[in-house]
Amino acid sequence: MKKALLIAALTAPFLTGCVIAVSDGEAETHWAGDSSTSWQKQHKNNREIISTLALDTNYQVVLNKLHTPNFTELLKQGDDVYQVLFYATHSIHSDGKMTKDECTPLVFKNDKLIGVGDTIYKSLSNG
Repeated sequence: MKKALLIAALTAPFLTGCVIAVSDGEAETHWAGDSSTSWQKQHKNNREIISTLALDTNYQVVLNKLHTPNFTELLKQGDDVYQVLFYATHSIHSDGKMTKDECTPLVFKNDKLIGVGDTIYKSLSNG
């Protein structure tokens, strides 16, 4: 028993993990710990979905397509409610933490998409 534990303890650092993911009938192999591939795919997926969004798309429709945002903001001005969803689309810092400057903002007014990107977000913030 002690020999088996000793062998397991000595070989454990040399073991690598492999994950097989099947989507649409095709298998993809990812090494465990290969997180860069995962976040890069997520950023690309977010960019692709965002590029297909049309103005006036309903808030819930966007949320269903992109799921949980990285950051959110909510603001009421008069009778209007503004919601901003931030989705990771491009990594700038290599610190492993997502920041708003690495995200694309989606701006909604009364549950309708009125703009995408920093320009519309900054105009909302300034006025």
